[in-house]
Amino acid sequence: MAGSVLRVARRQLSQRGGSGAPILLRQMFEPVSCTYTYLLGDRESREAVLIDPVLETAPRDAQLIKELGLRLLYAVNTHCHADHITGSGLLRSLLPGCQSVISRLSGAQADLHIEDGDSIRFGRFALETRASPGHTPGCVTFVLNDHSMAFTGDALLIRGCGRTDFQQGCAKTLYHSVHEKIFTLPGDCLIYPAHDYHGFTVSTVEEERTLNPRLTRSCEEFVKIMDNLNLPKPQQIDFAVPANMRCGVQTPPLA
Repeated sequence: MAGSVLRVARRQLSQRGGSGAPILLRQMFEPVSCTYTYLLGDRESREAVLIDPVLETAPRDAQLIKELGLRLLYAVNTHCHADHITGSGLLRSLLPGCQSVISRLSGAQADLHIEDGDSIRFGRFALETRASPGHTPGCVTFVLNDHSMAFTGDALLIRGCGRTDFQQGCAKTLYHSVHEKIFTLPGDCLIYPAHDYHGFTVSTVEEERTLNPRLTRSCEEFVKIMDNLNLPKPQQIDFAVPANMRCGVQTPPLA
């Protein structure tokens, strides 16, 4: 019983992410691509990771990291984005010692390639890598080690999900990824997506399990929905994807 109480208390601390919590969380927004970038830091060790940085806002992120007295270990991407150029390469230059990270299955260059089950450690905390392909083959979801937060990239959005009609996407694969790798997390686990187009900032596993209009359907219904979205081509895809395959801006050059 004491162990259960301790786990609950630790999860509540992580979820708040306020000044008294052991983990620091900042959610930042890039308006052109409606991208969220997440800064996670250990208040004790001052080690930090940044999830899904954007090239244009990388200087902003670097300045915040310096102001907060953090040391950025990793600039991590949930996948090879098609709607913006990653800021990982630039951050390696702005914050020496920072390493770029992406899934090996993405085919993109990075200092470190991760796979399903790998952990990204910063101070007392770690992000567990859960492969969640479907939007792209290299999509991953990062889950905080106490399962209080999940950073889902484009696999799961708030009341939606990433499209599956380009970059080797597959609706059936995405459906199973979300149900098997994300919806199996605790219901109160906070969902932080890579994008939002309606002004929402955070959801929970339970909300999306019960309210997501696409992913509460059967797999067959989901595939039909995704096959008939008829969305326009992303405006930046022709130069964003090639750039992201090279880690965005490579300064200094990758080994």
